[in-house]
Amino acid sequence: MKEVILVNEQDEAVGSMEKLEAHQKGLLHRAFSIFIFNPDGELLLQRRAIEKYHSGGLWTNTCCSHPEPGESLLSAGNRRLMEEMGFSASIRPLFAFVYKAPFPNGLIEHEFDHVFVGEFNGPVQANEEEVMEYKWISYQSLKEVTLSKPENFTFWFLEVYDRVFKQYAEMNNSRL
Repeated sequence: MKEVILVNEQDEAVGSMEKLEAHQKGLLHRAFSIFIFNPDGELLLQRRAIEKYHSGGLWTNTCCSHPEPGESLLSAGNRRLMEEMGFSASIRPLFAFVYKAPFPNGLIEHEFDHVFVGEFNGPVQANEEEVMEYKWISYQSLKEVTLSKPENFTFWFLEVYDRVFKQYAEMNNSRL
């Protein structure tokens, strides 16, 4: 069973717990979300596999998961990007935020989520056990679809995608 790192509001580790149990109890734990862009400024979205323990079938950022006890965020991000999407990319931290969201199946996502960005322009080989489909999308197209069908997206993605796009554009001296 995979374990997550339990943290306090300052992201200091206070213990570890089996992943499902942490989500059943709604305990704050460390996580990461990766947003990969192509040279045209489009974001690589993934649609989570239906079998995922929560938010199955919903669209979200390129990759997200939890570091294991003793594993750095950067190492965990690189590992999961390869495991989920089948490629590696240089990723860098952008910001972190805390959110708490209950799900219809009784689980509670309570994460200290570290957001990373990176660039990639090659073939994607998504793991079908993790990802049911993927696509590249522009900011304008994403904005339209999230406004018209927000129920098709994960909670955490809707919370931060606008901020990610804006900060990424500023970092690269480009426009949305």
